[in-house]
Amino acid sequence: MNVFYLPNADVGIISFPEDESKHMIKVLRMREGDAFCVTDGIGNFFDAELIDAHPKRASAQLTNKRKGYDNRNFKLSIAIAPTKLNERTEWFLEKATEIGIDEIILFASYHSERRAANVERFKKIIISAMKQSVKSKMPVINDLISFDKLVKQDFDGQKFIAWIDDDVNDNLCDLYKKNENVLVLIGPEGDFSKEEVELAKNNGFVPVSLGDARLRTETAAVVACHTIQLLNQMK
Repeated sequence: MNVFYLPNADVGIISFPEDESKHMIKVLRMREGDAFCVTDGIGNFFDAELIDAHPKRASAQLTNKRKGYDNRNFKLSIAIAPTKLNERTEWFLEKATEIGIDEIILFASYHSERRAANVERFKKIIISAMKQSVKSKMPVINDLISFDKLVKQDFDGQKFIAWIDDDVNDNLCDLYKKNENVLVLIGPEGDFSKEEVELAKNNGFVPVSLGDARLRTETAAVVACHTIQLLNQMK
């Protein structure tokens, strides 16, 4: 069933913005009486019936508000340094949303290849992936901040920094405790500097490995995301 995103959705008659209306009527060829699903992006699904197939302001009747299957008892946050090529960061955003993630924090560090980010475009990538993977919760993505500011922020949960170093022997999958909030830092292609790692450690972050292979930034972030989700699904 097709899924559409409408912030602040609630039971009753609602109208869709022009972009969603156009996709619904012109692309999917939906007609009055067609059934579909709506998410409000904060954990709820609604049953929907199209009642006005207008290509610029389609409207529908929403019923049966219910919690989505992807509501969790823990919060998964990944902080990532945007890659030089935007499409690689966008690939991470898409895959992490499909796997399941609550918060994405963009940051700039010493070896960062990109120190600016088009967050509005990234949000569109996330919304598309949320609908495609039938999720009820839209991950929050924050504006890019400095590494120093990031590690000094308060976070209620476990904190890890993925670091490639011979002295790092503990794997993320061995240290993470199930059903607890978690924040994992993923560095740029040049990795974190030793000074950054020390700063992170002084602020409660634990260095971890993601395995023996040397991973690209976006791959490492997906591995971290999938590892946390998989551990929480294991009995």
